[in-house]
Amino acid sequence: MSNSKSVVVFDYGFGNVRSAERALERAGAEVEITRDYDKAMAADGLLVPGVGAFAACMAGLVEARGHWVIGRRLAGGRPVMGICVGMQILFSRGIEHGEEAEGMDEWPGTVGPLATDAAHPVPHMGWNTVAAPDDSRLFAGVPADERYYFVHSYAVHDWELQATNPALAPPVVSWTTHAGRFVAAVENGPLWATQFHPEKSGDAGAQLLRNWIETL
Repeated sequence: MSNSKSVVVFDYGFGNVRSAERALERAGAEVEITRDYDKAMAADGLLVPGVGAFAACMAGLVEARGHWVIGRRLAGGRPVMGICVGMQILFSRGIEHGEEAEGMDEWPGTVGPLATDAAHPVPHMGWNTVAAPDDSRLFAGVPADERYYFVHSYAVHDWELQATNPALAPPVVSWTTHAGRFVAAVENGPLWATQFHPEKSGDAGAQLLRNWIETL
């Protein structure tokens, strides 16, 4: 009998699901791409990718009942990981081109335009380092100077969630700089997320996915 962990890549029409599938399989997971509710609930881990506009991704997630799946899994302490816009929609709201859309509100905060200057145009596309705290499990075993692949024009610039229960471990928040600082990754109990694409980040990204799979 296989000891591999099962991961569902949630297919709601807004993500590089095949890239995620291949990367997770290389990292040792048994992977299925689906929006089936029962399969998404039963898997050891749920991966939520995302590309495109915040409002469109959130609408697609709701249409596929993904918001309900994520909420039910987290209520039971079952792991979920969001990538790129799949991370952004976990926050309270997104503002793109002056239009505001509601997110899942798992974390307070606003997704807004990246800072920019002559040396840092948008979209932020390409490789960048991440400043991760020493107690990060996601970045365990990865050198601090490793680079990860980003492609986005919006981000969360302020971490607003305050720990209120001393019995619970506080969220671990990692940061990246592109003209200004923004949230690059979050580890918060069963809910983890990255603004960058670990599935496109070579050996370093593969190690991050293995680290997540090992927690399932």
